Amino acid sequence: MNRPAPVEISYENMRFLITHNPTNATLNKFTEDWPFDDGAPPPNQIVDDWLNLLKSKFREEPGCCVAVHCVAGLGRAPVLVALALIECGMKYEDAVQFIRQKRRGAFNSKQLLYLEKYRPKMRLRFRDTNGHCCVQ
Repeated sequence: MNRPAPVEISYENMRFLITHNPTNATLNKFTEDWPFDDGAPPPNQIVDDWLNLLKSKFREEPGCCVAVHCVAGLGRAPVLVALALIECGMKYEDAVQFIRQKRRGAFNSKQLLYLEKYRPKMRLRFRDTNGHCCVQ
């Protein structure tokens, strides 16, 4: 299977690396394993765990890059990154376009509908003294 190369998505003070399935050699770089069905939106508990991880990671290591993967790097991983962008105040349409600029083919129709209906709780948002979105 020909998989797309990993891509970095940067927005405000958040950086993500979207990639396909890690190898045994790189698996130890990933700290969490939250499987959910291919092509499906993530369950609420995974969304909560993901956002909590980001909140603590970006607070502990500002400017760090969080890698996220799925089998091909086109569905589940981009959805999680889109959720982070939406939680930081980006509109879902803008988040989808922003990610698709670097990850062509990202998202299926079921995932797009989920993102459209997703209502953020602004769990990753506050404004710093310069007016930038920051992880609180």
